[in-house]
Amino acid sequence: RIKYIFVVLSLVSFLSFGQTRIDSISKTMGLIQPKYLKKGDSIMIVASAGILINRNEIIDEAQKLAESWGLKVFIGDHVFNQNNHFAGTDEERASDFQKALDNPSIKAIWCARGGYGSGRILDKLDYTKFKVSPKWIIGYSDVTVLHNHINQNFRIETLHATMPINFKSNSAGSLESLKIALFGKELNYEFEPHQLNRNGSSAGEVVGGNLSI
Repeated sequence: RIKYIFVVLSLVSFLSFGQTRIDSISKTMGLIQPKYLKKGDSIMIVASAGILINRNEIIDEAQKLAESWGLKVFIGDHVFNQNNHFAGTDEERASDFQKALDNPSIKAIWCARGGYGSGRILDKLDYTKFKVSPKWIIGYSDVTVLHNHINQNFRIETLHATMPINFKSNSAGSLESLKIALFGKELNYEFEPHQLNRNGSSAGEVVGGNLSI
């Protein structure tokens, strides 16, 4: 059950003589959408932040889940490395992420966990090939820094979604919703209304993230 959702609506300019129509807003604020996955596609699990020492089982579980969806799974070379509380040095974590960004056969990059460290590799990455052929970046918490960078600077969609380290606390529904999103099926959310809610229509970008990031 989703308890909280942060919705950030794009800032829209309003003329002094009238409000911009919603259909016009929708056309001007669109993000570039990576291709949805299909059976047989490849994804890579990487560690952009915290350590995963003795966490082999969570990566194995994530790999088995993705394979049950018909995907091929590759693991970053340095996922289980350690440098202080990071999953390897900045250069090692950036190297894995760069390989995933540049490899045209990799259609999604799934971050194994958050914690802290993604911001340290942000400027070490070359996004040239990624911008030409976008792919899904998946994760949350510390991975927010990657979402923000890619959303704002390249106008490319990413997925603020669960990561392998959280599988034990995830419901079957949350994992299924990730699959639905990745494979491009329609997602609908229903919430009990608040007494102060008012009926109406709106358009905007739904942005998930870590407010401290």
